[in-house]
Amino acid sequence: MAAITLTIDDKQVSAEDSQSVLSIAQEQGIAIPTLCHLEGVYDVGACRLCLVEVAGVNKLLPACTTKATEGMVVRTDTERLRKYRKITLELLFAERNHVCAICVANGHCELQTMAYNQGMDHVRYDYCFPKWDMDLTHERFGMDHNRCILCARCVRACWHIEGAGTKNVAGRGARSHIITDMFQPWGEAESCTSCGKCVMACPTGALFERGSTTGEMQRDRTTLEFIVTAREKKQWIA
Repeated sequence: MAAITLTIDDKQVSAEDSQSVLSIAQEQGIAIPTLCHLEGVYDVGACRLCLVEVAGVNKLLPACTTKATEGMVVRTDTERLRKYRKITLELLFAERNHVCAICVANGHCELQTMAYNQGMDHVRYDYCFPKWDMDLTHERFGMDHNRCILCARCVRACWHIEGAGTKNVAGRGARSHIITDMFQPWGEAESCTSCGKCVMACPTGALFERGSTTGEMQRDRTTLEFIVTAREKKQWIA
């Protein structure tokens, strides 16, 4: 792979030409907010929080899916970007039913933490208050569509890490939602291995272990990271 040089926030850095702007920034200790990025699986640019400004390009680009090029000049923290990130977060809160006070992930939620870090103190848009059900058919796990932000982390963990292909995204626009085995209840999904990787990948309280009460659902992604690292280093044949 060829080495390239680019500038991120006035800092000249070297990287491989196959790397994304997000991965390079992370290596340099430059924080770019993101909710859909999950280390070890492919990026899809779903949350749009990692938008950055690139010199010579009028539109904002998602850092996770934008490949770095020679001489690229990137800015990750400007007034324009902060404005758009707040708007995006407010829309995420308004789209579903995020009631933090009674959520199993309260205090351990990436959406909640992101809103705090980005200075979001209110939502200026009308709440949609959609009527989404919960799927409690699985004996170990539950899925609450009211708290889903459609980051598709669970889908990618299920397909790319576990290889089961149980979860997917169905619907369009505001009616998009996570499904299991072509609209089967989770507990009846024959492809599900009950591994829990999707639950560990979830950034909010949308996927949880049954029996968890308010504030109890903490994520431990060490297993996911171990599997991905072991495969990359060919420590076993998957």
